[in-house]
Amino acid sequence: MAFAKYAADKDFTESMSFYTAMVKIPKKKEPKNASIKYFTKEEVCIILSAPNANTLTGQRDITLLSVLYATGARAQELCDITIKDISFSDPTRRKLTEKGNKSRIVTIPQNCTVLLKGYMKSRGFCSNDPGIQNRHLFSSRTNEHMSISCVEGIVRKYLAACRQEHPDKFLEKGYSPHSFRHSIAVHMLEAGDSLVTIKAFLGHASIVTTTIYAQVTPELANKYLDERGKPIPEKNVEASPKPLAQALPFLYK
Repeated sequence: MAFAKYAADKDFTESMSFYTAMVKIPKKKEPKNASIKYFTKEEVCIILSAPNANTLTGQRDITLLSVLYATGARAQELCDITIKDISFSDPTRRKLTEKGNKSRIVTIPQNCTVLLKGYMKSRGFCSNDPGIQNRHLFSSRTNEHMSISCVEGIVRKYLAACRQEHPDKFLEKGYSPHSFRHSIAVHMLEAGDSLVTIKAFLGHASIVTTTIYAQVTPELANKYLDERGKPIPEKNVEASPKPLAQALPFLYK
């Protein structure tokens, strides 16, 4: 492409057909910038401990942040969760509606399940009534269907409080609700989950998108390079919570 631009600068008329052909060639899809904003395991523990669970708002917020992290949900996916999307089987599973109205089922850890059950009980959501089943899991003070901006405000609120109490933590700029999704992906990779498993867990359309997490640290990059020589399973791999229990014991207490 660089040569095509050079040729066009030298003689546009003669090189026009060549330049046009080069422009039409699809560009290879590459991972986005690996400078992602994620929390360390210690920082996740701190921020999940920040809300006051003795208040209704605090109970909602600790449940919301825990679900955001444990499921790797996008902010919009979190807002769209309804009561009927939750299945308290063993283990607890949750349906997340992705972009394009696609959906995926994720398994959540035991401690998050306990928080969720307590939250739903306090809201009167433990009912098979269709009116209850179709309600959204999280609501704001003004809307039954929480907005992305509300989720962003909740994250900013507790992030500011955590930074004040722990000035040596949360040093990156630009944290957002998506940082929880980045965090669970990095922590799963650190715990030994494969990129194929993480791809399925996060609902990525391409493994190329998932490889950004392998570039976070030299250790993860080496693990990714080791994986590249191994065959990829043909079927989708469902993420197991077992490695997360080893890497994130504070979620399983």
